Amino acid sequence: MGTRLRYAGGMTRRRETIETTWTIETAGIIGATGTIYTTDTNDSIDPGDSNDTHDSIDPGDSNDTGDSIETIDTTETIDTTWGSDIGGLLLAAGGGRRLGGRPKALLERRGRLLVEHAARVLREGGCTRVHVVLGAQAEAVRERAELTDCVLVENPQWEQGMGSSLRVGLASLAGTGAPAALVSLVDQPGIGPEAVARVLAAYESPATLAAAAYGGKRGHPVLFGSDHWAGIAASAAGDRGARAYLQAHKDAITLVECGDVAEPYDIDTVADLARLE
Repeated sequence: MGTRLRYAGGMTRRRETIETTWTIETAGIIGATGTIYTTDTNDSIDPGDSNDTHDSIDPGDSNDTGDSIETIDTTETIDTTWGSDIGGLLLAAGGGRRLGGRPKALLERRGRLLVEHAARVLREGGCTRVHVVLGAQAEAVRERAELTDCVLVENPQWEQGMGSSLRVGLASLAGTGAPAALVSLVDQPGIGPEAVARVLAAYESPATLAAAAYGGKRGHPVLFGSDHWAGIAASAAGDRGARAYLQAHKDAITLVECGDVAEPYDIDTVADLARLE
């Protein structure tokens, strides 16, 4: 997609991670600045290299997803072979304003952080490349969360809303060769690997647009073929994420019913915390 990466400040080691600050310039995706962290200290990380992994993004729904590493029981066999090149993008930057300023990534469910759970769901559903977009209390998330196999992308403008995290997440995937991004939210722990696998299976080409549906209503996760990334980034603003783009292209979206294998509730308010017990 004509992506070039300009490094600002070079490469430094930080708590057994490699920290790379970068500015992305591309003819397609609107410019975004962020920091990538990886736990692989043996190789330098180029955010635009096809061997890099993982990023996270907000597909444009008002719901964010939650996650915490745990053994996930499934009632069906999941074939994940076709999803291996599609990038999993987890949007986990929000500050939890309606939760009294408690970042959703650091909420716990069954003894694990939501961000861990959500990243695990993407992997078990078939995404071998997982990028996690962080924002609020990003350093605390990096220190506390077990996200060894993920690429962590810090969005310095997270307070501008999920649209900025979506742009940063897509930009981090732009040079990896991923043909599509499967976007999930950190505050939806009721969505498991079965739903991820079903939406991944809807991929046909970089022109694909697909989304999970619950009773026929569009939800997460959402799959964006790479042909759409520039248009999504251009329209992503505030907390609307990709909603404007999806509305404009609603006839092209393949809806994948997932209501029998997932519950798309959000953890948005203090009352919602009871769902984590």
